[in-house]
Amino acid sequence: MTSTGKGKETFGNPIRASRCQYNHDPDYTRPLLEIPEEMRKHMLDRLAMLYGQEEAEKWMPELERALKVHHAYKPSELIEVERDYDPKERFTQQDMMLITYGDMLHGEGETPLAVLHQFVSAYNQGGINTLHLLPFFPYSSDRGFSVIDYGQVDPNLGTWDDIKNMETEYDLMFDGVMNHCSSRSRMFQDFINGDPNFQEFFVAYDSPDDLTQDQRSKIFRPRTSDILTEFITYNGPKWVWTTFSDDQIDFNFRNPAVLLSVVEGLLFYIRNGADILRLDAVTYIWADPGTECVHLPETHEIVKLLRDVVNTAAPGAALITETNVPHKDNISYFGNGYDEAHMVYNFALPPLVLYTFYKEDATALSEWAGSLMEPSETATFFNMLDTHDGVGLMGVKEILSREEIDFIVEKASEKGAYISYKMTEARTEEPYEINTTWWSALNREDSDEPLALQVKRAMASRCISFVIQGVPAIYAHGAVGSTNDHELVKKTGVKRDVNRAAIDAKTLEERLKYPGSKNSLIRGWSNRTAVKRARERAFHPHGPQQVLMASSDVFTVFRTSPEGDRHILTMTNVTSRGTTLEVQLSEINMKETAWYDIVNEREWDAEDGVLTITMDPYDMVWLKPRSEVEE
Repeated sequence: MTSTGKGKETFGNPIRASRCQYNHDPDYTRPLLEIPEEMRKHMLDRLAMLYGQEEAEKWMPELERALKVHHAYKPSELIEVERDYDPKERFTQQDMMLITYGDMLHGEGETPLAVLHQFVSAYNQGGINTLHLLPFFPYSSDRGFSVIDYGQVDPNLGTWDDIKNMETEYDLMFDGVMNHCSSRSRMFQDFINGDPNFQEFFVAYDSPDDLTQDQRSKIFRPRTSDILTEFITYNGPKWVWTTFSDDQIDFNFRNPAVLLSVVEGLLFYIRNGADILRLDAVTYIWADPGTECVHLPETHEIVKLLRDVVNTAAPGAALITETNVPHKDNISYFGNGYDEAHMVYNFALPPLVLYTFYKEDATALSEWAGSLMEPSETATFFNMLDTHDGVGLMGVKEILSREEIDFIVEKASEKGAYISYKMTEARTEEPYEINTTWWSALNREDSDEPLALQVKRAMASRCISFVIQGVPAIYAHGAVGSTNDHELVKKTGVKRDVNRAAIDAKTLEERLKYPGSKNSLIRGWSNRTAVKRARERAFHPHGPQQVLMASSDVFTVFRTSPEGDRHILTMTNVTSRGTTLEVQLSEINMKETAWYDIVNEREWDAEDGVLTITMDPYDMVWLKPRSEVEE
């Protein structure tokens, strides 16, 4: 239950609050799930769009069966609380995610997943309520994203029991790696061995020339390698579609059996603890030679079908799409706000924040943030700054100029970042991704600046993701201020590994005990602000935001609760210099003269309808009307 002030209360998601776990076995003594006729027609129409009416009629019973089987695993308590579910409260101001690999922390005596769980619980003071566990399945490459077995936990990480223990305390996000599988997976090995059931599971050609140069040139890809990889099979040599690497074999979603397999897999994840399903690389799932093979109508239709599946079988779960593409294309995965993704990765945010702090000018960030439209009252943005891949650049391709993007690349490179490239239509390379930790993207390793100033800069940048509409997320290395691991890159030859090294839990614990250490300073700021944020209804993802152009030195956002009765005026100094700004209260339609900074616990008074705020370098100020504080 969340207080909204003025005697009002709103009840959050009862499904999440109940922490109900699915039964180990299905119960068929109860009535099967009744799928509303309107929803059934929706799903049938989507199948018909993808495969034609005849195939849709053939496969619809299998889709219904999957939903009904899933429902049979639900405990009666979960069925009951789902009746009170309010999709507008799926995400609230209390949500904040930690992104991590299952073995990112190394400890003794426990499985890596258990070590991670214990460590987060010990040092998280209420800010983090959701863990995004990056792929924890057996894999062959790409740090988990070449999945060998989708139904097993990698024994090097732990067991399903470890996952379910986490579920008792945190919401969990699993990766649905639905674009491709490992070349060592049983499915692809069955393809290699000529099993007729799997010959249509992958996109394969008898000759590389079957995919023409013209068709190849149009395909949008984040890699410069060949799109086709040769494999010698029972049926002779085959050239197989591989968007990302020769170990990552793309599925053929033109085969309805592939789609049904994915649906059953995602429902299996929900039964085993997934509250959020991350649809990895979803934009590439429908191959159509002669097109760019991204953002196709069929791709969106599949995401919409998955939304229908979740709404029907697990209304408290959510879908998030991971599409590192230009912002306009990225937000297209919201659909109409109600029929596609519940959340979309806000890929434009990280490079814009870097640009802002490199230039020490909030203008570009403010103009972009001011143009954002809330997709709906049931969908929102996933506001991360750092991920396991680094900082993608495609999100700002149509927001910043090429010169401005090159400026980001240059500044990040000066601080020790690596740059990954993609192939353009003109067969030239362009920057695709900055591989770096967030700390190293902002602070030089040979810097002679005071540590406190470096920490303040990193935290000010993090503050941007806290104050704008959406759900904030922090990657584990960003949460502890890790620097770039150049030695690991030298060892593996993989640029992304600069931001993927394992962290020794014992060493980190020792550093956290020392009040003046970087880790301790970051933890203190993060926990303090995250807890304060979670208490303020004005930070609700569906609460309105107004971006003010009060000063180019300061990113200023005015947030209001969905009910309109709670307000927070946030200001973040993005520069290394002190500054003063004036905010006209009439611009935010407020008459309050007394304001209280809940971050720094300081009073501010307006005179003649103007708030004049003096800020030190990288200061963060969250002003709340004094009358609301007293209530």
